[in-house]
Amino acid sequence: MGKVHESITGRLRAFIEAQHVFFVATAPAGPGGHVNLSPKGIGGSFVVLDEHTVAYLDYTASGAETIAHLRENGRITLMFCAFTGPPNVVRLHGTGRFVTLYSEEFAELVRLFPDRRGARAVIVVDVHRVSDSCGYGVPLMDYAGERDLLQPHMERKGEDGRADYRRRKNATSLDGLPAFDYDPA
Repeated sequence: MGKVHESITGRLRAFIEAQHVFFVATAPAGPGGHVNLSPKGIGGSFVVLDEHTVAYLDYTASGAETIAHLRENGRITLMFCAFTGPPNVVRLHGTGRFVTLYSEEFAELVRLFPDRRGARAVIVVDVHRVSDSCGYGVPLMDYAGERDLLQPHMERKGEDGRADYRRRKNATSLDGLPAFDYDPA
């Protein structure tokens, strides 16, 4: 049976920080539009800032659904599953915001992450609900390692190439919502 917790402390924090992958869910406001669910997990890309705040590094990629949805309504859920060891699923429900690489705040936040290659933003989540449940239905899986593909791919594009890519691929969501703003000024 699931349990709601006051905050991210002790056992829950240790569990979250030990996971190699997590999932991010967002959706546009209203009944239409596409719900987005994205796997995340490049090593060191997630941090617990305090008992009610977490952040993760958002890399330049083929879409910007999370940013578009946060821009529109701020709703976000993060989920962590135990694929090894005792079964457990932890969900963090909250309100998120994005801090792009063009923001002054980005320089401070990005220092929290060891590998920043290809980063376009830091997603910061104010967590208002923390819950965990049994995870009995989650399969056991072995961790084989990180894929070192995304960051080198974006690094090869160079700063101008990444900016051009974001202009072409990240300006709007699947539903046409404004997403990543290209504003180096």
